[in-house]
Amino acid sequence: MSKLDKTSSAPIKTRMTGAEVLVECLVREGVDVVFAYPGGASMPIHQALSHEPKIRTILPRHEQGGAFGAEGYGRVTGKVGVCISTSGPGATNMITAIADAYLDSTPMVAITAQVMRSLIGRGAFQETDVFGMTAPIVKHSYLVTEPEDLPRIMKEAFYIASSGRPGPVVIDMPKDVQEALFTPDFDQEMDLPGYSSTLPIPTAELEAIIPLIEQAKRPVIYSGGGIISAEASAELLEFAERTQIPVATTLMGIGSIPETHPLSLRWLGMHGAVFANNAVNEADLVIALAARFDDRVTGAVDKFCPDSTIIHIDYDACEINKNKKVAYPIRANVKEALQVLNASLVAKGWERKSSDFTRTPEWLKQIEEWKTQFPFSYEDRKGYIAPQAVIEELYRQTKDLDPIICTGVGQHQMFAAQFYKFQKPRRLATSGGLGSMGYGLPAAMGATVAYPDKLVVNIDGDGSLLMNIQELATIHVERMPVKCIILNNQHLGMVVQWEDLKYDSNRAQTFLADPHDSYDPTHMTESVIYPNYPQVCAGFGIKCERVLRIEELPDAITRMIQSPEAYVLDVMVPHDVHVLPMILGGMSYKDVILERIAGDGSAKSASELGKEIPTAL
Repeated sequence: MSKLDKTSSAPIKTRMTGAEVLVECLVREGVDVVFAYPGGASMPIHQALSHEPKIRTILPRHEQGGAFGAEGYGRVTGKVGVCISTSGPGATNMITAIADAYLDSTPMVAITAQVMRSLIGRGAFQETDVFGMTAPIVKHSYLVTEPEDLPRIMKEAFYIASSGRPGPVVIDMPKDVQEALFTPDFDQEMDLPGYSSTLPIPTAELEAIIPLIEQAKRPVIYSGGGIISAEASAELLEFAERTQIPVATTLMGIGSIPETHPLSLRWLGMHGAVFANNAVNEADLVIALAARFDDRVTGAVDKFCPDSTIIHIDYDACEINKNKKVAYPIRANVKEALQVLNASLVAKGWERKSSDFTRTPEWLKQIEEWKTQFPFSYEDRKGYIAPQAVIEELYRQTKDLDPIICTGVGQHQMFAAQFYKFQKPRRLATSGGLGSMGYGLPAAMGATVAYPDKLVVNIDGDGSLLMNIQELATIHVERMPVKCIILNNQHLGMVVQWEDLKYDSNRAQTFLADPHDSYDPTHMTESVIYPNYPQVCAGFGIKCERVLRIEELPDAITRMIQSPEAYVLDVMVPHDVHVLPMILGGMSYKDVILERIAGDGSAKSASELGKEIPTAL
């Protein structure tokens, strides 16, 4: 017997297995793709997925790759990404990506299979306490002990993951629950006492900000990734243009305001723009929007904005006054808060302008002078391909194509953020809070699945790419036209940079090629290059082209872009290029390093560093 469900075109069986109920719940939540790797404990789920035409099930080649794929999907769409694993090592392989989603506030539901209920706690084969291990890195965890609870749990999981401050939710599902046969009640109500995604709008507190803006001589907006999570980019741009206040974003907030806009300060922090760091730290009024004052932005917290009046608007009460004490803490949905502020400005007759700004002219003039004096720049050495030049050429050729850029973690990540100017939100997918190497390639898979007709480019390093290079197989068999640029310097470049600063350039396991080969780091084009990426990619059935000379670069990027299939560019770059500017941990914006760090640990900075080098990265 069957009946026709209200929200599904397919007949729903009266009695279903837990796995079938799970899949039907995914359909009801609007899920159209899952990244799932099977195993003994999760076979019932995969059998149910194989019979559901509404869901595309993508088989990654490693559970971490699948979870990063789900995270990339969630990052570029704002929708919940879904990943599934078997028990034990399958579940633990996803933990890094779950933690990454937690720190970067990415909506994700991770479903892990578990051993049978009767075996839990007995040290059974491939049993791990996923519920306990993930507790500190999720918004919520579920262990499904009663099959009949599954429809309610699934509703709650997707609601929690996507509401408020987004984040990951784990559902641990024993195998016998998957196999249990029962009559599901899909109309169950959620049971979330104490949890609400809505906040009252503090209109009076918000309107009290307007006089502060009117009085400010040097105002700045400091915008975090929460602007993008809240889909508040349009409201932010209106607010900036009505108040004529320049905007500095965090790395996670890149794209929340067009980076070519005259009010854009690009991004601030350890490797951010000098003019952004100067403006924020020397402002008399800082309006922090959905940002968390993390250490990579602030440096020494006590030296961050020392003379500024700080307003902090954030959804998460835990973030307010956590790292930096502020004068005006306001808990609110940032989108709603900006709508209230914009309405107040309209009522007061504040005109919206995209140029010819007349408020705080001396302040804006000072910022323009900083932009001229301290642009993102690099040394262009003859005979080498500067990694920054690769990003500039990619930007030149793709800026009108509205691509999605994904990155791994390392120097290439910073170069991509510095030299690619993003115009829209959700066009950069990168690992911010956790800094997970191996993120870029699988995240690009997720972005491509979400937007199959859009150009998706993964900018990676040779070290970071190797972390999840197996996903080239997934990309090939799933016919994903992912493009990938490897900035290949044969080293762990960011760690090398710190070795130059702190350890007299002594290389301690940061050289990735074969030390027994005749590698000459001063003549990259004549060196033995390892691994041989063109051969590796050929084994996966993917075209790979090596670029050795700068004159080859433009045409190679064009061929990559125009390829209807996946394409990898292996671009050889020198290993002794540093990401600049750079503010060391524990230092202030005044201590920014502007020139390449010498191997003896000396460095030129905006002020004297002194003899002591901080021990923290």
